[in-house]
Amino acid sequence: MASWGSSSCLQNYSLTKNPFSETVKFSERTSILTIVAQKKTKKVRKIILKEDISQLGKKGDLLDVKAGFFRNYLLPLGKAQIVTAALIKEMKMEDEKIEAEKQRVKDEAQQLARIFETIGAFKVKRKGGKGKQIFGSVTAQDLVDIIKAQIQRDVDKKIVNLPEIRETGEYIAELKLHPEVTARVRLTVFAN
Repeated sequence: MASWGSSSCLQNYSLTKNPFSETVKFSERTSILTIVAQKKTKKVRKIILKEDISQLGKKGDLLDVKAGFFRNYLLPLGKAQIVTAALIKEMKMEDEKIEAEKQRVKDEAQQLARIFETIGAFKVKRKGGKGKQIFGSVTAQDLVDIIKAQIQRDVDKKIVNLPEIRETGEYIAELKLHPEVTARVRLTVFAN
């Protein structure tokens, strides 16, 4: 085992060099290192959701989520994708298609509403009772059947808002064809 005193490198160094001149050279070479403490960076990813996720967002939303949540949950289940320029362009094109389809459906509903309002009154025959009363009542399904028979259009009975009809007379029914389009239809009830 070698000791510090018997080391040949140490002895050669101390014999050949002047210790004072080495100190001066050492201090000339020294640069001051400053250590700056940095905050831990938050590891988040910008993503686009591929489907609706409760408490997170709807399909097509741009979100910032933690990298681990994306890597361990969203990515393996195929519920999200990292944002790229091409993906944003694709999403905009898809949104434009969806908007165009919504506008087409709304225009179709407005056209159907104009048809209903120009037709006039739909006539319903019921077996009569005393005075103006009729047996039974006129239901939404009755109106749907009459519409199908007269203008060959299928209408869902869920969109029909009909007042309670138990007497003969003229009534107004509302058909909610679209969230923004409502058609008003006149309905004439008379007894046989």
